[in-house]
Amino acid sequence: MTKLKDVNTRDIRDAIRLGCQTMCRVFNRDDPHQSPFFAVTAWPEPGFSFSGLAEDSHIPGRHLNALLTAREVAGIEIDEACIQKHANAAFLSFSGPVPLPLNRDRLEGPPVNFHSHNLREGFHALYALARYQDSAKARDLAQQCITLLFKYLDPVKGLDAHRIGADFGLNILFPVESIVQDLGRAIGPLVKYYRVTQHGPALELALAVKEILLKNIFTEAGDFDLTRFGAHSHSVTSCMSSLAQLAELMTDAKLMARVRTFYDHGLKQLRDEIGWSIEGPRPDHNPDMGEANNTGDIVETALILGRWGYPEYYQDAERILRAHLLPAQLRDVSFIREPENPKQEDGRRDVAGRMKGAWGLPAPYGHKPLQIGSVGFPMDVVGGVVGSLCEAYRDTTRLDQAGHWVNLLFDHETSAIKVESPYPHGTLKIIVKQPAPLFVRMPTWLKPEAAAAQTPLVNGYRLIAQPTVNHPISIQLPLPENDLILHHRTRTIRVRLRGDEVTAMENFGAEWTFFDPWE
Repeated sequence: MTKLKDVNTRDIRDAIRLGCQTMCRVFNRDDPHQSPFFAVTAWPEPGFSFSGLAEDSHIPGRHLNALLTAREVAGIEIDEACIQKHANAAFLSFSGPVPLPLNRDRLEGPPVNFHSHNLREGFHALYALARYQDSAKARDLAQQCITLLFKYLDPVKGLDAHRIGADFGLNILFPVESIVQDLGRAIGPLVKYYRVTQHGPALELALAVKEILLKNIFTEAGDFDLTRFGAHSHSVTSCMSSLAQLAELMTDAKLMARVRTFYDHGLKQLRDEIGWSIEGPRPDHNPDMGEANNTGDIVETALILGRWGYPEYYQDAERILRAHLLPAQLRDVSFIREPENPKQEDGRRDVAGRMKGAWGLPAPYGHKPLQIGSVGFPMDVVGGVVGSLCEAYRDTTRLDQAGHWVNLLFDHETSAIKVESPYPHGTLKIIVKQPAPLFVRMPTWLKPEAAAAQTPLVNGYRLIAQPTVNHPISIQLPLPENDLILHHRTRTIRVRLRGDEVTAMENFGAEWTFFDPWE
């Protein structure tokens, strides 16, 4: 058993920064277009490799969304050359015979492979370039793509990808099992694109797909059924977060209630108590092999539900961040050996160093789930997680017409407020820089005697009606120790928490673990 030395569970911005560095180190020098790699293996045979399924259409969208959002939200410095290479890859993807996100089948070939699963990532690339780079080319491609999709959208069955392939001479890869796996998961970037451009057909398409989902997939019962949703957990979680984004945009209480019902019920089949989420929902899937960007989608949905007026979901988001998502970042790369490289292939160059800062397919206890044959850190997961962490960072505090809100108890500073986390010393410190009432979310684990105060509680938030500007405010939040049981398909995993942070976890002798072992 090997415990990793460098695990940070407290600093969201630092995790974002390291993830951005990773996304700027993964371009393939052997590729004439220098597109970013998709597939990355850490063990047993380390290396980066080309993928005709997702290289061009998938990675640029995840990365551009994350990198450009990180620059705006967290002030992370991003090399312009990195942005440009990702943009070039995205435009290469859309340069085929039809305005869809396509992939090459070989490095020297044209984009000819279509996997409708990649529509979400294609729209994420175009959204990010339209919003942050004011790209007219991205707007034009997005609008052409939306127009095309309407022509092939069946109001009952969803997208007819096979007809697209036949009409334009494309290779159709891995037909999807459910609309959840293509246009359902694309609602989120369509909503983002609409917010920026007010392009009506983008919203119209999102709403049309929503109707199919509510009728056939996300039922009022809120259950998860493999035959309806399909066997790809990340599609389910990204579809859920997409619907939450649409509900927030439209102020649609009924849709948000449907999202909340699924979050509280069906989602439990895909996640555990600290937000780890299984990579695949089939019964024969490894019970401890997760996927970190599933967890990111869960966090994003929890944040939206928290903003909707349910602070218990902020509590869930905070525990997920502290107990799983932040610890699961690859920081200690000492276990990754440098492969032999007689041909000087770029995919075998400085593998460990380029991989540092990534997320992958972890167990709750470490990078290597039990009974697993290989350990990888797919580059799309890195972009997905960084994008979700940006949303958490953005929502840590908020200033609106009601006042200052402290939603997540992490270190955070803006022009309006400064927050010092109660971890590890048990005291939350706040400095209000602009006059307004202050609302501080009280964690649900806080003991009643510690929660008692002169200031009132308003829907789970402590209200300080007239905080003195630039005067430190201290709130005692003693961090209790509690034991928790994670319920997985073939085992239970014992966890010891201090507040929402893990201090020990049962690991069954696994290697490359995040926490001290349970004793």
